[in-house]
Amino acid sequence: MTGRLHLVLATPQQVVLDLDDVTAVRGEDASGCFGILPGHADLITVLVPTVLRWQRAVGQHGYCALRGGVLRMSGGAELHVACRGAVRGDRLDTLEHTIRAARAEQADADRRARVEQMQLHARAVRTLLRYLRPGPRSIAP
Repeated sequence: MTGRLHLVLATPQQVVLDLDDVTAVRGEDASGCFGILPGHADLITVLVPTVLRWQRAVGQHGYCALRGGVLRMSGGAELHVACRGAVRGDRLDTLEHTIRAARAEQADADRRARVEQMQLHARAVRTLLRYLRPGPRSIAP
């Protein structure tokens, strides 16, 4: 046991965090809040949407808001977190503002996507109706 954790936090798009001098981590799963220190027993758990908190050996704290995920502790020193979305911050108050802005941006993107989907659907229906509509028939003499 080295007295430190190697914390890796990743989303499908990127590695958000890769620190090898973490001394403590706090998270939350369905059973409640928990803490992990170096030497912790092997563990795997599903995280609920939460703020993952850690402390580095130099005393610096860090925070990352997660949209849920899976946490795996192995070998007493390797801590891996896989999640769908994560927003990192150095302070809780600024992290809250960052999350609110990210949610608003995501909601706006979702609205634009729905509008575009409805427009494509309407265009497809109009095209189908144009081809299925009976047209003028010419009668041969």
